[in-house]
Amino acid sequence: MSDYKNLLLRGVGAGGVSGLLAGLVGFFVVEVPIKAALAVEEARSAAEPVEEGGHEHGELVSRGVQEYGGVLAAVIVGIAIGALFATAYAASRRWLPAASPYARSVALSAAAFGAAALLPAVKYPANPPGVGDPETVGVRTLTYLLLIAAGLLVAYGAGYLATRLGHLAAPVRSAAVAVAVVVAVVVILVAFPATPDSVPADIPAGLLWEFRLKSLAETATLWLGLGVVFGLLVDPAVRRAKVASAV
Repeated sequence: MSDYKNLLLRGVGAGGVSGLLAGLVGFFVVEVPIKAALAVEEARSAAEPVEEGGHEHGELVSRGVQEYGGVLAAVIVGIAIGALFATAYAASRRWLPAASPYARSVALSAAAFGAAALLPAVKYPANPPGVGDPETVGVRTLTYLLLIAAGLLVAYGAGYLATRLGHLAAPVRSAAVAVAVVVAVVVILVAFPATPDSVPADIPAGLLWEFRLKSLAETATLWLGLGVVFGLLVDPAVRRAKVASAV
C-alpha cells in the first residue's frame, strides 16, 4: 500500500508537470490556428443576415480568460491522468516487461498516447472553432469515447499477447504482436462510423490541418511528457529501494 501511495504521488506530480507543458503548447502553439479559425467564423457570422427581432450576443468569457483557463484546465487534467497512469503502471508490471522502470513508464505512456490520442486523431481528427454541428455533439462524443476504449483494449491485448508469447524469440514475438495490433487497428477504423460533420468551404485546408497537427502535438506533450517525467521520478526510488532491501 505504501509503494502504491508513493507511485500515486509521483503520478500526480508528473501529471501536473506534463499538464503544464501541454497547456503551454496549447497557449503558444495551438492558439495560433484557433484565432485564425475564430476570425473565419466571425466573418461568416457577419455575412449572415440577422433575423428580425434578433440580436448578437457578446462573449460571456473573454478570449484571454479562455486561454489562461485552458492552461489551468490542462494542469488539472494532467493531474487526474497522472493518478490513473500511476495505477496503470502499478498493474502493468505483470504484462509490460521492460529493462527498467523508466523504460516501462515511457512504453506505457507511448501505448496510452497511441490508444487514447493517435488512434482517435486518425479516425476523428480535431476540428477548429466553426467546424461541427452542435446537434451532433452527443453522437460525436459517444463514438470518440468508444474509440478510445477500443484503443485501450488493443493496447492491453498487445501487452497480454506479448506475455503469452514469451517462449518465442524476441524478433518473432515482436512481429506477431505488431501484426495483431495492425489488424486490430484496421478493423476498428473500418468498423467505426465516419464523422457526421462536414468541413465548411470557408475553412482553408491549411488552417484545418495546422490545427489538427498542433492539437495532436499538445496531446503528445501531455502523454509522452508524463511517461518521461514519471519514469525519472520513479526509477531512482526503485533503485534506492533495492539497495535498502539488500542491506
